Amino acid sequence: MFRVPRCLLTVLRTLALALGLGSAVLAHAGVVVIAHPSVRKLDLQTVQRIYTGRMIEVDGVPVVPLHVPTGLAQRQRFLADYLQQTEDAYTAYWTVRRYVGKGVPPREVWPLAHLLATVAGTPGAIAYVDEADVPAGVGVHIVLRR
Repeated sequence: MFRVPRCLLTVLRTLALALGLGSAVLAHAGVVVIAHPSVRKLDLQTVQRIYTGRMIEVDGVPVVPLHVPTGLAQRQRFLADYLQQTEDAYTAYWTVRRYVGKGVPPREVWPLAHLLATVAGTPGAIAYVDEADVPAGVGVHIVLRR
């Protein structure tokens, strides 16, 4: 599989945003699920169960799922690619779940630097970002790629 160098993705991202084509170019980066080193590799079903509140620990480690804010392209791609849901369906799901006392949706954390620092510093934390935004050696690792 061909991998686009990170510096080229940064240039493309800047150019795409300047031209108003943001999501068209960014879609090629791919969203990956990242986690604190205390979290092992995950499968799709486990990620789905975590982000729908049906699983709260993995291998005895409490998981702390984090979201990026509503409206960002990463969130839309994550919901579509990993959870097979739209933003409206996901919000409705959590509205009902919260109403019946079955939990609250994952906390939103942004900007990116804060999200990465939160995942790196919180045992059990997982989140999702564009693959090009995963830094090397910052205390996070990719646990699922689609």
